[in-house]
Amino acid sequence: MTTSRRLADRKVEKFEKNILKRGLVPETTAKKGNNYAVGPVLLGFFIFVVVGSSLFQIIRTATTGGMA
Repeated sequence: MTTSRRLADRKVEKFEKNILKRGLVPETTAKKGNNYAVGPVLLGFFIFVVVGSSLFQIIRTATTGGMA
């Protein structure tokens, strides 16, 4: 048997074993991707802008006496 034939037989054997396991894969071995709608950096920036602008608004309101 040549090397390529042995390699092909090994691949076929592995493929046939996997066919018998179809649908029986436990959920813990399945890859779980990070499905973020928004990246963590963008989310952090958004929170920074919202909190920062609200702090500036509070400071401006306090310094002007509440009358803008």
